[in-house]
Amino acid sequence: RGGGGGGGGGKFGNPGERLRKKHWNLDELPKFEKNFYQQHPDVTRRPPQDVELYRRTKIITVKGRECPNPIAKFHEASFPSYVMDVINKQGWTDPTPIQAQGWPLALSGKDMVGIAQTGSGKTLSYLLPAIVHINHQPFLERGDGPICLVLAPTRELAQQVQQVAAEYGRASRLKSTCIYGGAPKGPQIRDLERGVEICIATPGRLIDFLEAGKTNLRRCTYLVLDEADRMLDMGFEPQIRKIVDQIRPDRQTLMWSATWPKEVRQLAEDFLKEYVQINVGALQLSANHNILQIVDVCNDGEKENKLIRLLEEIMSEKENKTIIFVETKRRCDDLTRRMRRDGWPAMGIHGDKSQQERDWVLNEFKYGKAPILIATDVASRGLGHFSPDLKEQSIWQGLGMTSPGLQRGKEDSWRCPDWRGTGLPVVQINRGDQAEVSIIPSPL
Repeated sequence: RGGGGGGGGGKFGNPGERLRKKHWNLDELPKFEKNFYQQHPDVTRRPPQDVELYRRTKIITVKGRECPNPIAKFHEASFPSYVMDVINKQGWTDPTPIQAQGWPLALSGKDMVGIAQTGSGKTLSYLLPAIVHINHQPFLERGDGPICLVLAPTRELAQQVQQVAAEYGRASRLKSTCIYGGAPKGPQIRDLERGVEICIATPGRLIDFLEAGKTNLRRCTYLVLDEADRMLDMGFEPQIRKIVDQIRPDRQTLMWSATWPKEVRQLAEDFLKEYVQINVGALQLSANHNILQIVDVCNDGEKENKLIRLLEEIMSEKENKTIIFVETKRRCDDLTRRMRRDGWPAMGIHGDKSQQERDWVLNEFKYGKAPILIATDVASRGLGHFSPDLKEQSIWQGLGMTSPGLQRGKEDSWRCPDWRGTGLPVVQINRGDQAEVSIIPSPL
């Protein structure tokens, strides 16, 4: 499946077994700069108590030595004009907490771990410093690999990151590409051969290309591991270690994760040097505070009628979009067929759909041509939604999608009366995180 990034040699042996571990002599490697941070006078003058208040208010905790103070406004990051011009066009007011603390740290050339939930603005937290980093390095020459490598667990996330990289890198003429399994190799190889400063990759396909000599990581000095916890959950640790072995050890490394289990901690200890850790919010799984979550305990036969009534309410506003999560591919197809028969502008997406069809469906949803998306949990990767692992029953979840620009959303879940075995942890997460949760009990 494309989302996982391809086999990476797993069919015929261990992933990356044909890649030899490099033995680096730092004295022989070309020197490079990685500290470009110039503290803004407003940040310098800010009293320590104001810095502490800002971190406390934004729920930012910092662990590590010599962490720069956070910024409060975009101009305080002291980004070059080619970055600030693009930021100013977005019309944003203030940086997100992870950006406010992450930008000074990344621009300083330090290794860092960022713990933050999806939708926190983490992509720009590492991409904008990457663009500055690249623009201070020598130009690529023929045969050079990327300067910045972003490893991501799924094709969907990799594509999202590449879209942002293309938008923000355009002003300084930086080239980027996205490589992942399940898609033709030819166009991806051509991008790499032409030379790209930024490569966003899933581990399996990158291993394939490294083994085949289609690219190399000799020039890589800025490494990002995005959603590291998820990559480990998906079994990518061997590939990640093989890839990192190909990168010079004095690189700058940034690791991002939604959680901080011992496996991710070990990865950080192995790959990062004297790193600073930033946490935004709690270390446990956290619910998005911008979503009102409603759990309706009902009989299985009541779900469809409740869904239709809710959709009539939601779709009365033309700009609204809804995602309905179901457990199985068959349920996805059946529900999509019934809803389209009844006149609803719905489309379905699951793992058996071709990647071309999945891309098309997501674009139809994105641009409002099909504002109702029915998806299995596997196909929902990249949609920025935490969905519990429910194996015993199908749950429809109409979700008001949240993004950095959306202020409020709503999520409805319908659960059978015996839901407590699977649903209760979700409520515990939400309540522990002080999110809004409303539970409607079963009348039985």
